[in-house]
Amino acid sequence: MSQSANRSRSTANERYSVTFVPPAVDAIADLTASTGLSKADVINRAVQIYAYLEAQTQDGADLLLRPPGGSPEKLHII
Repeated sequence: MSQSANRSRSTANERYSVTFVPPAVDAIADLTASTGLSKADVINRAVQIYAYLEAQTQDGADLLLRPPGGSPEKLHII
């Protein structure tokens, strides 16, 4: 069993050093400007949302997005 599988859920903050590709840098800048959140808050929320969506799809759920006045479209996260 891996070390991460044995580790209990942490309640402490952890610091990571991550290099983002230019499209991610632009997305973070857009989100901080439109939401007023800090970069850290935007990234924390993004990771939590991704984890939730991954868990749902692993359980067999489909991710659907319905544009205003449109039909639902299936999302594929690659």
